[in-house]
Amino acid sequence: MQKTTFLKQLFFGICFFVLLLCEQVNAQIVIGTPNLGFSQACASASFNTYNTTFVFSPESALDPTNQFIIQMSDSDGSFANPTVLFTSNPGVVTTSPATLSFSLPTTTAGEGYRLRIKSTAPVATSSNSVAFAAYYKLQDSPFTINNLVSTGAYCTGGSYLLSIDNPGNGNNDSPLNYPSLTFNWYRETSPTTSVFVAEGNTLSVNQEGTYFVKTNYGTCTSNSFSNRVTISEVTSGSGNATIASSLGNPFCPDQGATILSTLGGNSYQWYKDGVIIAGATNQMYETDESGTYSVQVDLGSCQASGSIVLESEGFTSSINVSDENTIEEGESLTVTVTSTAINPQFQWYFNGSLISGATGATYVASEFGDYRVVISQTTGCIVSTEYLFTIIEPVDPFPNVANIPNLISPNGDGVNDTWVIPPQYVSGTNTEVMILTNQGKIVLQTNDYQNNWPQNDLNLTSVNLVYYYIIKAPNEKEKKGSITIVK
Repeated sequence: MQKTTFLKQLFFGICFFVLLLCEQVNAQIVIGTPNLGFSQACASASFNTYNTTFVFSPESALDPTNQFIIQMSDSDGSFANPTVLFTSNPGVVTTSPATLSFSLPTTTAGEGYRLRIKSTAPVATSSNSVAFAAYYKLQDSPFTINNLVSTGAYCTGGSYLLSIDNPGNGNNDSPLNYPSLTFNWYRETSPTTSVFVAEGNTLSVNQEGTYFVKTNYGTCTSNSFSNRVTISEVTSGSGNATIASSLGNPFCPDQGATILSTLGGNSYQWYKDGVIIAGATNQMYETDESGTYSVQVDLGSCQASGSIVLESEGFTSSINVSDENTIEEGESLTVTVTSTAINPQFQWYFNGSLISGATGATYVASEFGDYRVVISQTTGCIVSTEYLFTIIEPVDPFPNVANIPNLISPNGDGVNDTWVIPPQYVSGTNTEVMILTNQGKIVLQTNDYQNNWPQNDLNLTSVNLVYYYIIKAPNEKEKKGSITIVK
């Protein structure tokens, strides 16, 4: 009887163990190696979404609380301190295969990252994915080095320091604003090829060549690169100081002044047409004039020089009349402008209003007033120039006045500005005209009076000045009187 009881207990124990073992087996899953939906991950602010797909089995083993986790290794593929890229909500992912999306951290930069998938209920971990390059491009636009000056030079036995501008000129997006970034310097070997030189924010150059730098985004393509700078070796007095014009050469003056720049040195002196430009002692010089510009650069143990014949894409022009012109009533004045403008356009104005139909290089003016002509170049560099001129009625310098005036107002208004006397006492009559101050000092004495006194500024004040005149005409009695000058 006891033997039968023992056998029953053993049987139930074995069944319980088998049942427990089955439950443990059913509580395990296997997660396949994650399949990447990309060959490299080149993320940026405008794009940072990637997918990975994996299988797991059996689906029935998942607990309702299970979460799938995407982990990323370091850039060498180690999961000693993995980064969690994504965690699913509990019980959401229940069907195999599954696809999950994730984004890269902004600190991502390397060529050997891997992914793996983990589950929480039951706990399981996949194999590691294939290695892939991954970078987050914090800065992805061109930037400047060497203050955008395209040349540099070092004295024989010396070196030249190239550095990334921060902030630089204009709207330069300096990558130095992002401390986690690193940089690779290159030297051109042909217009389309280059060799790696060194890493760092700066580069000390002691070999001639053309250099540039890129932000280190590995095998990811990027727009984060600098301008090219050509470095040369110079001996004292050599002409290696290349000059560049920011607006090109020729330059278009309607874009404003162009900036001339030369290689970096300790001090500078600029010249125009061989004449020193006072105060022009910086690496850059701004101008809107054509001419031959040169510069002397002190490099420390040697000096360099350079020159540029700067030309404007503007045009030359001229007009065939003076600023002030006179015609008689009923007469006309033919005005012609000439220019070297390409496809010129002409606009004529009279007293500020556009003259309808006047679109040629010549205009016949017949009215008294103020005129303006605008010449515009309409092809290539869009630039214009203008001329102003006036047509007035001629003034008779010897009008027929009856009496000798005793009051004038030389204020420039064109009315009573000079002392105008009767015609029998002016030029051609052999009359002596004398004008004296109230202290008896002679200020005018002539036998050929032109009705033009005073010719000079009398420094008028609030007090009216008084002068005296003496007129001695042949066969006439001497005439005397006063002249009061009012403002």
